[in-house]
Amino acid sequence: MDNSAKKIAEYLLQIKAIKLQPSNPFTWASGWKSPIYCDNRKTLSFPEVRSFIRDSFAGVVLEYYPEAELVAGVATGAIAHGVLVAEKLGLPFIYVRSEAKEHGLGNQIEGYYEKGRKVVVIEDLISTGGSSLGAVRALREAGCDVLGMAAIFTYEFSKSADGFKTAGCELSTLSNYSALISTAVDTGYITDDDVETLKRWRLDPAGWGIK
Repeated sequence: MDNSAKKIAEYLLQIKAIKLQPSNPFTWASGWKSPIYCDNRKTLSFPEVRSFIRDSFAGVVLEYYPEAELVAGVATGAIAHGVLVAEKLGLPFIYVRSEAKEHGLGNQIEGYYEKGRKVVVIEDLISTGGSSLGAVRALREAGCDVLGMAAIFTYEFSKSADGFKTAGCELSTLSNYSALISTAVDTGYITDDDVETLKRWRLDPAGWGIK
């Protein structure tokens, strides 16, 4: 397992950015029920964690997207992380809303950019991938050359992997579900019963919790 992925998983558990509620499942934007919730916004409140994620993102961009001329954050969870990465790399920053504003200038993309610019997109979390790929589409429709996306965490669903493949968008993540569960077991953060619940959920996330 990648040391960086494991370290970020440890951080997420330490700051309680991960919540488990098998008996009172969360409902995602996609409508899926889930016994687990990852709130990466909490990482911004912890300087050590925030800096490690920023530096990890910068390393990914330099390694996989060295031609990047612009950093785009996905609103709202990845705006702050995107700004930190852009500052670290000395690149301009923009962010993408889930949809165009219904007032003012009616923008979906906020900030200054030029068509043809090579963009790397920063995201906080990949679940089904729908909203993340929506940001990619918006940038492409605006004339940007999207090199790929980098995210803090992915649940590693086949639906999201297939979606990114179909969209022709490369995805790089700092940590993932496998690293999280392995670390949670090693640290005693979750019980054997929790592991079994999470395994059942992973087998059918769309149908889990539906009675």
